[in-house]
Amino acid sequence: MVQKVYLWKQIENLPENWITLASTELESLAVIWKSQAKKLQESDAVKKFNEQLSREWAIETGIIENLYSIDRGTTQLLIEKGIETALIPHGATDKPAERIVPVLIDQQEALEGLFSFVAHSQELTLFYIRELHQILTRHQETVDAVDAFGHKVQVPLLHGQWKQNPNNPTRRDGIHEYCHPMQVQSEMESLVRMHLEHTHLRVSPEIEAAWLHHRFAQIHPFQDGNGRVARALASLIFIRADWFPLVINRDLRNEYIDALEEADKGNLTSLVNLFAKIQKKAFVKALSLSENVLSDYKPLKQLISAGIDRLKARKEKQIQQIQLQAFALTEKLEDIAEEKFGEVALALNNELKDLDEGYFSDVKRSDKSNDYWFRQQIIQTAKALEYYADTRTYRSWVRLKIKEDRQTEIILSFHALGFEFLGIMAASAFIEYRDRTDEQEVTFDIPRILCNEVFQFSYNEQQKDTVVQRFIPWLDDVLLVGLEQWRKQL
Repeated sequence: MVQKVYLWKQIENLPENWITLASTELESLAVIWKSQAKKLQESDAVKKFNEQLSREWAIETGIIENLYSIDRGTTQLLIEKGIETALIPHGATDKPAERIVPVLIDQQEALEGLFSFVAHSQELTLFYIRELHQILTRHQETVDAVDAFGHKVQVPLLHGQWKQNPNNPTRRDGIHEYCHPMQVQSEMESLVRMHLEHTHLRVSPEIEAAWLHHRFAQIHPFQDGNGRVARALASLIFIRADWFPLVINRDLRNEYIDALEEADKGNLTSLVNLFAKIQKKAFVKALSLSENVLSDYKPLKQLISAGIDRLKARKEKQIQQIQLQAFALTEKLEDIAEEKFGEVALALNNELKDLDEGYFSDVKRSDKSNDYWFRQQIIQTAKALEYYADTRTYRSWVRLKIKEDRQTEIILSFHALGFEFLGIMAASAFIEYRDRTDEQEVTFDIPRILCNEVFQFSYNEQQKDTVVQRFIPWLDDVLLVGLEQWRKQL
């Protein structure tokens, strides 16, 4: 007999500590983005960004459900150019393109419907949730099921209707039990009622999105398509807040599942943090949109005039309080990084000197005479992490050098983020190696990124200490990854 791992229970309201789960970092980014979004509202840059995000959402929401598979190159092409059968080469998918594309279009249409729903200031209802399911599954005719003899069979999918039979999946450790069909209606009514109460409480978007997603998934009211609907409902929360649709791509699948399992045990923190991380990345990417795109088709004189205006504005901002606050906080983090790098260098020196007198490790911090060093590597790193590094408004770095037979440098860069300075600062990290040829010429290896995501912070974060608290573990991870890479190349 299979042991049940997770027994279904009625959905619960927000955890008692829900207020503490909110991300102050995300809140400050949202405020800055809202002010910037008004300026770029009609720009081609923002329209293109939103269109590509919409297509990514439509593609990835089915991939993580194993509805279909599309290779990464083709996925990127569809995101950039549009969802069209002609863009999908033979062998790029596990199913015929003509079967996959209608599903992708349905999913994109469902997302567009969310924006329309929000624009009309409608409240969430059971009718709308069923309608959402109907749109998302329009081209899905059947679903896997198990007959009375334990055989896998295909049965018709009920579009927009609550399930009529249990849909408890068997996992490696046993059965995960969802809400019984007889209780779906009452549980869904409770879900919507609690959600409407939360809107009056003004629960932070990342918390409400995580709660609504998880509690809906606990109920699992439909035969199939529950994950797609859950992500659509979470996206609805973010769109209502003027944030971005929740794109959970294939690279986040394991982290996403782990966070849902933690929520099953009563801990919503991991899911909230994951949603916050995804939103933060979207904000950072959006804030790096180039205003130059707006001027691509303007006459030459207007371009020059716009450039001069930008230079004037930048000069004026140098004396504003917003920069003073941001730069002061950045310097505090630089102090922490320099001290941490110094501790590592001291520990390394104690060992290196015993091996060879020519071996050593030291730490250097930039000043006005050399703060332009590593600019190209910093820009490459920012491009890979999908944001714009503004090294004109602010630039500094801290370097840990390890000299043995070759020279290894771990670089931590601090700079402004975005084409226009809005008070957001960033830190990134990379490692590079230097060697000497027989002719004593110095050669460089391609720099390797040491962080999965840019560390960003803004001048308007209410509690400066929280920035430091976030920075220290990020810095520790950078050092661990960097030293591990150094060890591997020895």
